[in-house]
Amino acid sequence: MSRLRRMSPRARRSYDQYCSVARALDAVGDRWTLLIVRELLAGPRRYTDLHADLPGVSTDVLASRLRDMERDGLSTRRRLAPPGAAYVYELTARGRELLPVLQALGAWGQEALGERRPTDAVRAHWFALPLLRSLEGEGLVEVRLEEGQFHLYVGAEDGPVYGDGPAPDEADAVLVLDTATCTAISRGELPLGEAVGTGRVQVTGEGTLAKWLRENAAEGTAGATPET
Repeated sequence: MSRLRRMSPRARRSYDQYCSVARALDAVGDRWTLLIVRELLAGPRRYTDLHADLPGVSTDVLASRLRDMERDGLSTRRRLAPPGAAYVYELTARGRELLPVLQALGAWGQEALGERRPTDAVRAHWFALPLLRSLEGEGLVEVRLEEGQFHLYVGAEDGPVYGDGPAPDEADAVLVLDTATCTAISRGELPLGEAVGTGRVQVTGEGTLAKWLRENAAEGTAGATPET
């Protein structure tokens, strides 16, 4: 029997500390895990889609992290019904509870974002979580950038948080902006309300969120919660 066949599956690594932070890091502290969660916040994803949107991860590491996440109750794998018949990965309710963790990390890390480096990959939907931090209330928002389109489910308590492509239904608000503006919002340099007020973000739509953005744009802030 070869050495590879004799090796047992990777055992759970633990800090062995009776502390909730340490326990959390036992589950999500490995490299790539939280970025996989970021991708799965868009809903069920195929392995090939995950690999394409996580440039730099090896196939072995991605497969290992997905197994670990399933073991720890953060995600599940299921087979789509025909004609798709492909396997997809999706977050469990516990895995989705990591959304505020990612939002807090994103807010904390925005000062380190700086200028985009030549080696930095980018995907349009990576701007979804920063924009989501700037929106309040509930509704479906479509975002149009040069790199592509994505949509946000603002205030959703379950299901996907965002998705690639145009909104699947009529959007409450459509935001059109360039990458420089979206980057400035992501860095925390430009409030969304100010960007709308100065015309750097074009808002269309008659939904509650669109009206809220236009009403708050005059003051350059979006601090009020829209009525529902």
